[in-house]
Amino acid sequence: MTTTGMGAAAAAVVAATLVAPATASAPSPQSGAPDRPLRSTLQRDAERLVDLGAPGVLVDLRTPARRVKVRSGVADTATGEPVPWRAHFRVGSLTKPFVSTALLQLVGRGRLSLDDRVADWLPALVRDHEDAGRVTVRQLLQHTSGLPDYLGGLPWLFSQQGFEKHRFDTVTSRRAVRIALAMEPLFAPGTSWSYSNTNYRLAAMIVTKVTGRSWRAAVRHGIVEPLGLDGTVLPGTRTGLPEPHAVGYERFPGPDPTPEDPGYGEPIDATRQDPSWGGAAGEIISTTRDTNRFLRALVRGRLLEPAEQAELMSTVPNDEAFQQSWPGSRYGLGLELTPVSCGTAWSHGGDILGFATRNAVLADGSRSVTITMNTDSFVPRPGVRVPRREMTRTLIDHALCGTGRE
Repeated sequence: MTTTGMGAAAAAVVAATLVAPATASAPSPQSGAPDRPLRSTLQRDAERLVDLGAPGVLVDLRTPARRVKVRSGVADTATGEPVPWRAHFRVGSLTKPFVSTALLQLVGRGRLSLDDRVADWLPALVRDHEDAGRVTVRQLLQHTSGLPDYLGGLPWLFSQQGFEKHRFDTVTSRRAVRIALAMEPLFAPGTSWSYSNTNYRLAAMIVTKVTGRSWRAAVRHGIVEPLGLDGTVLPGTRTGLPEPHAVGYERFPGPDPTPEDPGYGEPIDATRQDPSWGGAAGEIISTTRDTNRFLRALVRGRLLEPAEQAELMSTVPNDEAFQQSWPGSRYGLGLELTPVSCGTAWSHGGDILGFATRNAVLADGSRSVTITMNTDSFVPRPGVRVPRREMTRTLIDHALCGTGRE
């Protein structure tokens, strides 16, 4: 799980699925006032994502005046059914801003400080790891800790045989962190930037230590319930998704994968899995309505006090891989700042086996868009040119900046 997926460690496991013909659909009954030119533009963009390898795509744009939803492709390649308008999906690393917000709410109440060290709250866990103990809460949330990603120590995630054998295994935060601490640090805390899911497993453990309850309870009481996110689920070890949902498809790399040719095998149904391997770094299930509502509320300052809101949006440079996908982007405390043609936007995408989500909200909170696709990697149709940058960038820019007359 990265801001666009699971990170460098998971680049090998990101998979594409069987692609069905693009399916244009009737407007959602929730779409509000029609905006045919913009809807047509977004429909074409969604169909382009199907050409690039998404089995099915659902797009949900919110503006001050209306809601525009389009879909393309299929939820199930066997039946040809379209993606449900109210589909639940695994959000992957969009879980991270939920966790960072819950932690920042505690900071705002004086329960802890962003300058507290991991060793202040979890001394036994990092007793033999001096660098890890020196990492601050801020460095966890902004990925400047230098801690390696524990996903690299879960090899079963990267092969079909391994996944099918272990897909219902439970991975606790303590186990995930211990895997990471057995690896060499990437750099001294605060000296560089590297996206690591380990950071958010530790952040969640600190939330639990501070509150005496799980990070899921903190997210539920601090975000989900106040915003009325009734389609959002914190599943823990539960393996299924609420209805309705699309089938989540996964391909796995062949024996000698390269970035240019992963040698993907045939797709499998990866919908059911124990998502605790993602945990506080990527387990949440939600809907496009809820993710749009959350991101808009967060950017508008409805969930945090002004001081913590400023910390949330205080950014640092990210790395070359992120710059290649999102040129000019920077990382805050669980949100990514991204330039768009009409200004700036905040986002945090995510991939988890079988699902990918992309999203963005304008800096003033006026427009937001969520895109969900039922695979987290993509095999384009023959002859389709793959963009060098993030493939949803055009759709996101049209949604946030388009007038419907482009």
